[in-house]
Amino acid sequence: MAWWSGLRELKPLLHLLLPLSIHWVAEEMTVSVLVDVTTSALCPRHTTCSKAIYINGLQQTVVGIFKMVVLPILGQLSDEHGRKPLLLITMSTTIIPFALLAWNQSERFVYAYYVLRTISFIISQGSIFCISAAYVADVISESKRAAVFGWITGMFSASHVLGNFLARFLPQSYIFMVSIALLIFCPVYMQFFLIETVKVAPRKNHESGCCMKVVDFLNQRYKSMRKAAEIVMFSPTLRGMAIVTFFYKLGMSGINSVLLYYLKAVFGFNKNQFSELLMMVGIGSIFSQMVVLPLLNPLVGEKVILCSALLASIAYAWLYGLAWASWVPYLSASFGVIYILVKPATYAIISKASSSVNQGKAQSFIGGTQSISHLLSPIAMTPLTSWFLSTNAPFDCKGFSIICASICMIISLCFACLLKPDDHSCSSDDDIENNQQTALLSE
Repeated sequence: MAWWSGLRELKPLLHLLLPLSIHWVAEEMTVSVLVDVTTSALCPRHTTCSKAIYINGLQQTVVGIFKMVVLPILGQLSDEHGRKPLLLITMSTTIIPFALLAWNQSERFVYAYYVLRTISFIISQGSIFCISAAYVADVISESKRAAVFGWITGMFSASHVLGNFLARFLPQSYIFMVSIALLIFCPVYMQFFLIETVKVAPRKNHESGCCMKVVDFLNQRYKSMRKAAEIVMFSPTLRGMAIVTFFYKLGMSGINSVLLYYLKAVFGFNKNQFSELLMMVGIGSIFSQMVVLPLLNPLVGEKVILCSALLASIAYAWLYGLAWASWVPYLSASFGVIYILVKPATYAIISKASSSVNQGKAQSFIGGTQSISHLLSPIAMTPLTSWFLSTNAPFDCKGFSIICASICMIISLCFACLLKPDDHSCSSDDDIENNQQTALLSE
């Protein structure tokens, strides 16, 4: 049975998935409360806060600029120096920003949080999942990766449900303290229990000056970046997936950057309603990713799943944009159960089209194209959303910016329909078997 097979394949990944799940819980439990904290600090006694919307847009733009370079480099470094050290670094960056808000939630501390969280996002956003996907490819055979990716993204959704459950019922003053404790636990656990799957080549000791070391490092990164670009550009599947993910993230990241502020301004939602919405999506996503995806994938393949999920994301955007009553966002959120499958289908297609030694490069290079989307989407979404939420809007459609963002998902769906995911991975079965045995022996 595909469902049970996917579960069994997770055993060698225990020491990766446990800290990842806890990390996701810790991050998610802060999402719904951050809207209230930032709005209260920056716009006291107001439900609409243009300043917070613009700062979030600026943050997303800055993160997108730097992630275009940082994310591919982190993927290359994970191929060359191992997955474990890169995971430890990326997962540790979230601790200090949340520690600031646990200490004080005044306006100055909120601004300081945004600065440090921007740096954290540059290093960790997207890179944790890309490096984890490369780790999975080191351990799991090609034919079983789609089911495993479905289980992992299902665990991601389960972590979000638990995080939102904690946010719903914990007092606001305790949320950041609990989150920090969980975030500290994750890298400590990985340091002691996670087994490295990359065979790192021994370093050559060269007696060279500091300047020469910098030049050598930049030269290596340039060559590695060029190789990653060639891998993607010369593969029709990878090239097509880069376009699909670019347009999908262009629309979806724009929606996500303004959605909670839009709901607060239009329907007066607070952290309780936000948590309920996110929990509803998360519970359905667990079922769709852990049960439905492993059963459907052998029957219809990743391409059909990807196209169906993209179609659901378009319906999701239109319902939010045209929401005429406070219950409509709940209906719209239900489509998240289907569009969430974009992520595991994308990782599975990319992983199949990449060799075992280029998993990090391929995943992170395509992740870098998504960073361009994160850079561009706030430029349009932030002023457009603020304009249509204001009294100066040219016509009454407060969700007009979300409807505009759905055009990007329509373009993504068109390119996904043209995909021919027929590339085959050059993964070494011997290497995968050795990595599985190593991971199992560590338990």
